[in-house]
Amino acid sequence: MLSQLRPAVVMVALFTLLLGVAYPFAVTGVAQAVFPSQANGSLVRDAQGQVVGSALIGQPFADARYLHPRPSAAGDGYDASASSGSNLGPLNPDLAERVRTEADALRTETGAAIIPADAVTTSASGLDPHISPAYAGLQAARVAQARGVSVEQVQAVIDQNTDGALLGFIGQPRVNVLLTNRALDARFPATPGG
Repeated sequence: MLSQLRPAVVMVALFTLLLGVAYPFAVTGVAQAVFPSQANGSLVRDAQGQVVGSALIGQPFADARYLHPRPSAAGDGYDASASSGSNLGPLNPDLAERVRTEADALRTETGAAIIPADAVTTSASGLDPHISPAYAGLQAARVAQARGVSVEQVQAVIDQNTDGALLGFIGQPRVNVLLTNRALDARFPATPGG
């Protein structure tokens, strides 16, 4: 019995050290050396060094001066602990009614006949930090009016913050809402009392 127990204990200890300690430390070390920002959560900091968000996790913006993110099914305020989709199927009447209501509100606000899909649908995680350039452009007039600048000036900031497809063909162009809103604040700072 001891002759069988000893090799089993040794192997458990060996693989625990190898796969439970050495391998995670090695992967973490490589990640920190090669991709330090991403390995640390792609944190976005303000001028004082305070963390204001992550470039990888969406957050709510309701003020008219900012681009609004896509709807989130992740609880109130993009709650990461509630990350998930709504699990409502395309034929679910509740989903259809929510999409219709949000699309009608956007049509009324913008006068647009066509509403981008990401303006009224949630992402799979509910925490997507990106919107399409079409949805960002749809919001440009509201943002420009709230900031007292031209639509062209706001659209120029959106264009500067639009990421293309990875390697030119993987994925779709996208706009990071947090980074673009920070760029808008930097380009058109709020005036005292305004």
